[in-house]
Amino acid sequence: MSSSTPAEPAEPAKSAKPAKPAKTTKGAQGAKGAKVAKAPKPESHLAMVRRARRINRELAEVYPYAHPELDFRNPFELLVATVLSAQTTDLRVNQTTPALFAAYPTPEDMAAAVPEEMEEIIRPTGFFRAKTKSLIGLSVALRDEFGGEVPGRLEDLVKLPGVGRKTANVVLGNAFGVPGITVDTHFGRLVRRWKWTDEEDPVKVEAVVAGIFPKSEWTMLSHRVVFHGRRICHARKPACGACPIAPLCPSYGEGETDPEKARKLLKYEMGGYPGQRLSPPADYPGKPAPALGAG
Repeated sequence: MSSSTPAEPAEPAKSAKPAKPAKTTKGAQGAKGAKVAKAPKPESHLAMVRRARRINRELAEVYPYAHPELDFRNPFELLVATVLSAQTTDLRVNQTTPALFAAYPTPEDMAAAVPEEMEEIIRPTGFFRAKTKSLIGLSVALRDEFGGEVPGRLEDLVKLPGVGRKTANVVLGNAFGVPGITVDTHFGRLVRRWKWTDEEDPVKVEAVVAGIFPKSEWTMLSHRVVFHGRRICHARKPACGACPIAPLCPSYGEGETDPEKARKLLKYEMGGYPGQRLSPPADYPGKPAPALGAG
């Protein structure tokens, strides 16, 4: 046989006993004796639903005055303001609409507007040419197809120029009392941080959240989540250390956790500043926002 054949290992002495593995109290041990934590069990759907509903109850206590942050006096004004709010702040819309509604108080007036004149009024909201086209178009549709009245059905609203599901749900929930979930950037960001869903598409997010909460909660849930997103759970640097629902948040720690530093990140009435509305509801705890050019 070849001399390169490896020798068989010698048998251990019969008196030797195999060593017992060291006992650990929690989890297994690594190569150097460090304890390895067990992976947490994934949250069940039922547990997520219970946590989500508790978050809603907690937010209801934090924001008992939650409301739409667009100024409006009737369904037409809310519809127009919501269309204008795309790609800008509610504050800038509220600063712009007084002049707009003074010039065009009804759908009939707005349908007959000279585009260039309307563009100058709504220029501060951005994308003013496209928005002017949408506003004149929806006003013509309201005049010609709905007798100058804003319809109270989602299937009718989404047919209007510039009106999608988000805008339709805002109008239905706040002008007609029809429950709806408003999925804007704040709402989508927070429900993903809270692990209610990982969907990105607003229509799919709406469907998932609608399955978690009873219909009666949809409109106010939307206001509370958006309020929280604007005031505490910001996109870039959430104020985790000042968040009242931190114990329920699986994304705690994405933002500032130091309480003092977090409090400095709070916005609007929680930070002592005016909110978005020039004419807020009577129970709003903050100051009215300044008119355009007033500060």
